[in-house]
Amino acid sequence: MSHHTLRPRSLRRRDLLRLGGLTAVGLAAPGLTGCGGGGGGSGGDDELQFMYWGSSFEQKAVEAMLKQFEERHGIPVRPLYTPREYETKLNTLVASNRVPDVAYMGAGMAYRLAEQGKLINLYPYLDKYPELANRLPYTYYWYDKDVLLGTQTANEVILLWYNKQTFAEAGVEPPPAEAAKAWSWDDLVETADRLTFDQEGRRPSEPGFDATRVRQFGIAANFNTYGWYPLVRSNGGDFVDETGTKYVLNSPEAVEVFQKLQDLMYEHRVAPTPAQTGNNAPTTTVQLQTRRIAMAIDGQWVLLDMAESDLDYGIGVLPSFQEPLTIGFAAATVAFTGDHDDQTVELYMFHNDPRYVDLYAKGLWMPLEEKYYRDEEAIKSWIDNDAHPPEYRTAVVDYTLHHSVPIFDQRLKNIDAISEVLTPAIQQIQTGKAKAKEVLDALKPKVEPLLQGWHHTQEL
Repeated sequence: MSHHTLRPRSLRRRDLLRLGGLTAVGLAAPGLTGCGGGGGGSGGDDELQFMYWGSSFEQKAVEAMLKQFEERHGIPVRPLYTPREYETKLNTLVASNRVPDVAYMGAGMAYRLAEQGKLINLYPYLDKYPELANRLPYTYYWYDKDVLLGTQTANEVILLWYNKQTFAEAGVEPPPAEAAKAWSWDDLVETADRLTFDQEGRRPSEPGFDATRVRQFGIAANFNTYGWYPLVRSNGGDFVDETGTKYVLNSPEAVEVFQKLQDLMYEHRVAPTPAQTGNNAPTTTVQLQTRRIAMAIDGQWVLLDMAESDLDYGIGVLPSFQEPLTIGFAAATVAFTGDHDDQTVELYMFHNDPRYVDLYAKGLWMPLEEKYYRDEEAIKSWIDNDAHPPEYRTAVVDYTLHHSVPIFDQRLKNIDAISEVLTPAIQQIQTGKAKAKEVLDALKPKVEPLLQGWHHTQEL
């Protein structure tokens, strides 16, 4: 892995004055453009900078994309690959007015920088770039009316992954790949029981099962937000109400989901506990490959590792409660305002165009534009390859288009502070220290004072 030195940008006097004025008034006006740190790449006026995280594979793909951009547009781009402590390093650059031109970014930080006026408002560019105007609705990050701070880097959804060979050898039907045929939760538990064995080959539902010596678990229980939220939504629950100011995660519907997740480990014994998994758990791909587990709820991005392995993997839709649902989400990519905004936006539009980046065909990313989920030729352009199994069309493409909802933390205000309270509480359920209702009821007085409503959204 190569590491690139973060070279400072040079700030012109007018940029310093502009920053000084912003500090004086405290907050920027809703229009983002023209209120931020200095323009011009750190290597001079003609150089742009692109800051990002990711695996070494993603690094290679991004650098190849940037090379194509340079060749097509004649504008040099410095890649700032930052695989660790990303937000800390980006905060340092922002504080010292040495911001990159385009950067990956978490939602909380993106909204803060929009408030400070450091980001380009992409709304005026919608007419120039139809591919920006025709993306999946929940992939946009709006700051204010007609103020678009960015979109997701790519799209991702949550799926049910499994080892096909494990199912075949056990004579068990694999998870359905169509939303209309989604398993019930009871179906999932029953299947997981048939795929869980101790060292003597006994199942959890059979006498003498030794839960301390399990050879293979049926499933891994995912307590990350993206693991439980689609299930809660499927059951008619949510984290907050429609105003974003009332906590509702202790509703009967939400409590039921969390208790069922906990029961996978401690009652049904078909999923490993945190103690059994350990602090340095292998990736989903490795756990499926080594048959530590037979199924896992995880993100579409896992496909990249799956395709690079020799695992015979399959994809199913998530189990359904009241209706089949998954969630769509991803971090934002933003463009910093400066002295060459048009060139910066050109790079912004280029960086996640499926025509120039192979991370779609390789399996890491899903496209943002709706045509890649509706138009037959466009769909084939990214899924008609060895990485994407035959069931991908219904289990992912159709599932995304017709059965995905946005994750709450992309639009909920004050999300960083909320997460600091929410995460350790959910871990109490995961570790079995308390029942779901007790934990979720206790969260209400802690979370509700932090709720400030939703960030703006609008239709195009």
